Amino acid sequence: MTSAQIDVLLVAVVVAAACAIPGTFLVLRRMAMMSDAISHTVLLGIVLAFFVVADLGSPILIVGAALVGLLTVVLVEATSRTGLVREDTAIGLVFPALFSIAVILISSLAGDVHLDSDAVLLGEIAFAPFNRFAPFGVDLGPVAIWVMGAILLINLACTALFFKELKLATFDPALAAALGFSPALVHYGLMALVSITAVGAFDAVGSILVVALMVGPPAAAYLLTDRLPRMLGLSVLIGATSAAGGYWLARLLDANIAGAMATAVGIAFTLVLLLAPRRGLVAAARRRRRQRWTFARQMLLIHLATHEGTPTESDESHPDHMQRHMRWPADFSARVIQTATDRGLVVLEAEHLRLTPHGREAAKEAAVR
Repeated sequence: MTSAQIDVLLVAVVVAAACAIPGTFLVLRRMAMMSDAISHTVLLGIVLAFFVVADLGSPILIVGAALVGLLTVVLVEATSRTGLVREDTAIGLVFPALFSIAVILISSLAGDVHLDSDAVLLGEIAFAPFNRFAPFGVDLGPVAIWVMGAILLINLACTALFFKELKLATFDPALAAALGFSPALVHYGLMALVSITAVGAFDAVGSILVVALMVGPPAAAYLLTDRLPRMLGLSVLIGATSAAGGYWLARLLDANIAGAMATAVGIAFTLVLLLAPRRGLVAAARRRRRQRWTFARQMLLIHLATHEGTPTESDESHPDHMQRHMRWPADFSARVIQTATDRGLVVLEAEHLRLTPHGREAAKEAAVR
């Protein structure tokens, strides 16, 4: 691998890790699409800040972007609190308006400046190695690594310092308020982190990949664990792995790197959705299948126990009658009886089914449930 390829991979992994941390809390708060809104509207903050400082490299641009990100949150919540529209509708109203204002300002007042809305949306991480951080003439690597590395450290520090507050405000805002925390302050602090992360990331990778990395890995991690610390770690791991895998996918297909990384995030989520041990679709299908057989066996045992010792026992315990009475297909009925026999719940005597002591106890337990 060349040094430029290594730089691209490092930028991708650092961006993925930085996005996954605040993205975890967005997913848990059911505010995933807020990342989409903020990653678009921060462009307005960049444009307005640029008109003030006239310097694309100024840190004031990040401040302006973060403020507009918070403004987006405020406007969305103010709109949804009217009770006339839901939060998802409010997001769909606010962020196109702010983003379109930014596009109009760029096209009309900053046409000769390197502020391109298409580049912001799609990004091109392949160019990141060419923008070097070289203080006093010493080349220390791409600027994107330093910027996103600093944002990653900020996200880690804020999460570690305010973990208890974030956890309480996310899962039980009422309890957080009762304990003296301010859920609103924690909320806006989190939105500030999302804004800073978005503006730091989309210069290299574009807002589409920012949304994918903020939502996809945490959503996949959510299907794998119920513990918040583990979910944070899995989100970072899945995001970094998807970013690296997407880079090699882009090389294989000779495609846009950011698009390939977003595709890799989608593939990772799909695999987890299918194969997660407890919440995956395959596990759910197997669970439903086991429940179907368990319920059928319980119905067989309860039926036999109900008619045990009665004048109709001889008729009701015949396998053919069981099939007609339960309205089961012949092969299904035969399999239910066979599994019950294999488990020592029933025995077949003189072409009639009889409960074993174990089966009789199982029938009582099933009837109680």
